[in-house]
Amino acid sequence: MKVDGRWRRTIERDGDAVIVLDQARLPFEVAWLRLTTLDDVARAIRDMHVRGAPLIGAAAAWGVALALREGHALDHACRVLAATRPTAVNLKWALDRMRTARDAEAEAQRICDEDVAGCKAIGQAGLPLLRDGCNVLTHCNAGWLATVDWGTALAPIYAAHEAGMRVHVWVDETRPRNQGLLTAWELAQHGVPHTVIADNAGGHLMQHGRVDLCIVGTDRVLRTGDVANKIGTYLKALAARDNNVPFYVAMPASSFDASSDTVEIEERSADEVRAIAGIVDGKPARVRITEATVANPAFDVTPARLVTGYITERGVVAKV
Repeated sequence: MKVDGRWRRTIERDGDAVIVLDQARLPFEVAWLRLTTLDDVARAIRDMHVRGAPLIGAAAAWGVALALREGHALDHACRVLAATRPTAVNLKWALDRMRTARDAEAEAQRICDEDVAGCKAIGQAGLPLLRDGCNVLTHCNAGWLATVDWGTALAPIYAAHEAGMRVHVWVDETRPRNQGLLTAWELAQHGVPHTVIADNAGGHLMQHGRVDLCIVGTDRVLRTGDVANKIGTYLKALAARDNNVPFYVAMPASSFDASSDTVEIEERSADEVRAIAGIVDGKPARVRITEATVANPAFDVTPARLVTGYITERGVVAKV
């Protein structure tokens, strides 16, 4: 998608390295990280310089390829990368593919290319759910920044925009990391009308008929159809059900975990809640806002009964 008017992917091969858009510095600064080692990739995933389940999988695939070039054993590389983020099932999916690949670099590139094609197909599958002039509410960031290109939840919105439809997006801030601001940034890059709202404003908007449908992404869909996604997704689904607003989950096949009906919820650093990113004296900075005891679960689980349908690269389905 577009970065400063230029068509880019979030992860690109660059000679003997890969470069990734540094999401830890967005939306205040556009910068690219050059990754050349296993440790570089593991750190980028763990510290959320790259984020979003599909992109984590793609980055991990390249992490294996770079590790093998360094001389690391395949099993060692997979163990290191598997430990970086526990909730996104795409990470395990990509590592399983890399374990059986004959050509690691070719397989990593194939995973990236397949993600682009799959996300574009998700956009086309979800396009009929939108109408001219509709208002869509999304939570967290499931746009192209969370994938290699196009995105999942935002893919139908981009498809509608490309088709000339008028679509407006309500963008949750998504505390504590304010990842809704990433959604706002990428929508602005494409000229898609949008409004940033506080996390807890969504229910109010639904009560007053200002939301036509919700579309969110996912880090893992369990075999039960339950959806693990950014903390706060469950509350949006409850509000949508109470106000008869359709609630859709956009997901590639790699996000479906057919092997389990439970998921480990990642508990992240308390410092993510104790401080907030912003601009101080014209420069990006983090401002401390509390010294209180903090709990920081990164995800919640939305029961399948609250999901209207799943938008996949193969079409929209009522059950996974």
